[in-house]
Amino acid sequence: MNEILRKQLMPALISKVDELKLLGYEQATVDEVWNCLKSKKWKRLKEEKKLFELVSDILSLTASDYMTYVTTKEQKKENWFTEEGAAELEQLF
Repeated sequence: MNEILRKQLMPALISKVDELKLLGYEQATVDEVWNCLKSKKWKRLKEEKKLFELVSDILSLTASDYMTYVTTKEQKKENWFTEEGAAELEQLF
């Protein structure tokens, strides 16, 4: 997905971010929603989608799908092998 296409999709992206914020997901940003869509809905595109299909994908992104993406991303960032992570593991066990 290129930057020109992203600019064309910006109104739909902003609308989705506003919707997520209304639902209580204050951390939602255009970049997060864009990355979520790229990694979930547009990961394995075999052919180019039309603009209306991309808008539909954006608007149909559910809060649940978004939160699953954010949670998974955060869990992948966790590093249990740092000193802090090791201390947390010790407390667990």
